[in-house]
Amino acid sequence: MKKPKRATAAKAGKGRKTSVSLTRTAPKRPAAPSRRRAPAADGGKATIRSLRAKLKEALQRVAELEAAADTDFLLDIPNRRGFERELQRAIAYMKRYRASGAVIVLDVDRLKPINDSFGHAAGDEVLKAIAGTLTRQVRASDVVGRLGGDEFALLLWNLSETDAKAKAAAFEQAIDELSFVFHGQRVNAGASTGVALLGPHSDAGRALEEADAAMYVRKAKRRHEPAIRLRE
Repeated sequence: MKKPKRATAAKAGKGRKTSVSLTRTAPKRPAAPSRRRAPAADGGKATIRSLRAKLKEALQRVAELEAAADTDFLLDIPNRRGFERELQRAIAYMKRYRASGAVIVLDVDRLKPINDSFGHAAGDEVLKAIAGTLTRQVRASDVVGRLGGDEFALLLWNLSETDAKAKAAAFEQAIDELSFVFHGQRVNAGASTGVALLGPHSDAGRALEEADAAMYVRKAKRRHEPAIRLRE
């Protein structure tokens, strides 16, 4: 009766050895992955910063191109496109706040004879001097632009009709008094102006047409002056 007990005990011992052996040889569980991803996060932030910087540069470049498209290359003042845009903004402001102003179109009287006699470099010098003269005689809020060729335009704020016409006459006088020397000869240019008043009900295109028409009437009255003045 005791032999079966020894057998059972042996089997039990064998089972314990197997259990211990299994426990010792069991593979270790892999370590849990680290939750720290700082390098990847830093890389993403750097990419975002780089993209933002590139976007800022692109927007700045677009703004520069838009400004260049609205600026006269020779005179560094608004060209026709830029001036018309400023005029439209001004009229929109006038409609909202019941403001007023005037637009003056100015045409250089004798630029073509100067170009023909002394070359386009001389004509460019005359245009630069006229642009500088006009800019010095207006306020910072006013706008001086070049519509093209020998034609300028001015946007003036808060002027009555009498004041606007007086200002136009002052522009004519200032340009009439400009004097240039080309190839040893003294030359005067001159200018004719036309005025159109601006208000809440104005239209930009119509205002420019009105001022342009008035300028041609004024130019016809000045035709008694010599085509070009030359003296030693």
